[in-house]
Amino acid sequence: MNDSPGWATPGSAPSDGQEAAIPRPSEPQDGSAPRGQWSPEQPPPGQWSPPSNTTGGPGAPPPAPGWGGGQQPGWGGPPPVAKPGVIPLRPLGLGEILDGSVSALRAHWRTALGFSLAVSVIAEVAAILMQRYLLPEPPSVDPNARGAEALRQASESARTSLFSLAPVSLLMLIATLLTASVVTVVISRSILGRPVTLSDAWAEARPRVLPLIGLTLLMTLMISAIMTIGVGPGLLMGSGAGAALALLGFIAACVVIVWLWVSFALAAPALMLERQGIIASLRRSAKLVRGTWWRIFGILALAFLLVILLSFAISIPFSLIALIVDGTDAGELLKGNALTPGWPFLIVSGIGQVIISTLVYPFVAGVTALLYVDQRIRREALDLDLARAAGLPGYGTDTPRS
Repeated sequence: MNDSPGWATPGSAPSDGQEAAIPRPSEPQDGSAPRGQWSPEQPPPGQWSPPSNTTGGPGAPPPAPGWGGGQQPGWGGPPPVAKPGVIPLRPLGLGEILDGSVSALRAHWRTALGFSLAVSVIAEVAAILMQRYLLPEPPSVDPNARGAEALRQASESARTSLFSLAPVSLLMLIATLLTASVVTVVISRSILGRPVTLSDAWAEARPRVLPLIGLTLLMTLMISAIMTIGVGPGLLMGSGAGAALALLGFIAACVVIVWLWVSFALAAPALMLERQGIIASLRRSAKLVRGTWWRIFGILALAFLLVILLSFAISIPFSLIALIVDGTDAGELLKGNALTPGWPFLIVSGIGQVIISTLVYPFVAGVTALLYVDQRIRREALDLDLARAAGLPGYGTDTPRS
């Protein structure tokens, strides 16, 4: 691996089904190692024994430090784990992954959160203008409608909602990808304990933005196709049996989508940090996840649960304030009547959404990047390469590579 955040693609790695030679640390660089040859006069083997008096009775000399009298640094316990940046260079636990993401954002808040804030503001302003001037108003729904009329109104409302959400969702998707690309570079520098400016992070991330967008669009098409295959036949039947078939197809499609989502969760970091192509990144992620699917699913699910709780905690107060400032009748909303929000509502709720996006996008991207690093440490001894790149003593650049 080189010293830049763009980590090279591993050659023969255990995750690729091959046996890799694990590189060994080189000799200490501070000159503390013995320079001469070992003395040919060594004690005979098998004759080393502890002192006969180990009970500390009268006249017994006190035990020497580090030899049974308590562990001393460098004698009785394992050596300390190297930690040049926000995480220790060893396999990570759940708390270390979550804390590492927060620590990296806190250490580089001007770069990560500043960029996320700018992107979120631009995306939210564009979304508000689209909602106000370009998107159609939601149709009114008669709560007393029955039969075919109720079904027609529900279908029209759902179609209008999907049409209105599509452009806004596309804007938010692009904002998420731009933030994730920069945050991934920030995380890679934070692991090595190196500073990073916004210009440096963007210079590293910019060439990979278009492939990252292509990767996300491909995943979106795959998910849409799976959902269509699962639900479509039942909807085309249009009967009670068709509704049951559509429900079963929806459940099956959700299971397949979740499995693919976890299997390909590490594709974006592989694309960014290894300079992989789109298809190669998907394959790379599937190999890294193989055998640890449930662990990665649990970590991602917990991260998204935290995101949902944070989003609710921020959005609910801003939504209430927006209703009060806008003078909207909450009773009409509870009845299901469609109301056109005014500028005060859009502005206040938009501020809340900007705060949520600024905090959520970098956190999720950081957790994903650290999961990728953790899997490579576990499977490919990436911690040794990271130690070399960080310039830690004892990890020379002339050590054999796998």
